[in-house]
Amino acid sequence: MPKFSTLPILYDECKTISVSDLKRWGYLEPEQWRSGTITWSRQGRETGSIGFTVDTLDSQPTLELDYKYDGHQVKYQIQMVSVPSNVGKGIVWYFLCPYTRKRCRKLYLVQTYFYHREAFKGSFYEKQTYSHRGRKLNKSLEDLFAVDKAYEQIYSKYFKKHYAGKPTKRYQKLLQKIQIASFISAKDVLRHL
Repeated sequence: MPKFSTLPILYDECKTISVSDLKRWGYLEPEQWRSGTITWSRQGRETGSIGFTVDTLDSQPTLELDYKYDGHQVKYQIQMVSVPSNVGKGIVWYFLCPYTRKRCRKLYLVQTYFYHREAFKGSFYEKQTYSHRGRKLNKSLEDLFAVDKAYEQIYSKYFKKHYAGKPTKRYQKLLQKIQIASFISAKDVLRHL
């Protein structure tokens, strides 16, 4: 009898639905009923799609999902909750996971349903599967390549370096990344290989 695979399921490779995307696309406006389609692709090739409906007309807002999984039609509702923003402007939306009953901003499709990440056992983010040595190497490379991104942000068109005569926190963080990368030598990176 063949041995079952022990490779973990990686959240980075799962199809997801996020509150941020729904808000950006205009589906979380008050007092509306809207439907649409989410399509996922990898390397320019479509890997899946799902139909959904967001209902904020009702006193209990819902997200209804309708898709096929393994040849079976799957259709169910996910409750949505909103709480006042901690800065006093507007509201913050959350999904209420049908399995764990936890509030979350992103749902993952691991088996048949979209649930909060804690509903799945034996699933990890890709970085959690790296060895200790691999994590150190990854950190060194991230720090090294962060310099390019930092310079790109600093010299972007509307970037503010100072406000009221003082350096902004964002500018200080970017300078700190540049300084950290300046101390990383090729020898340090090769040591982790």
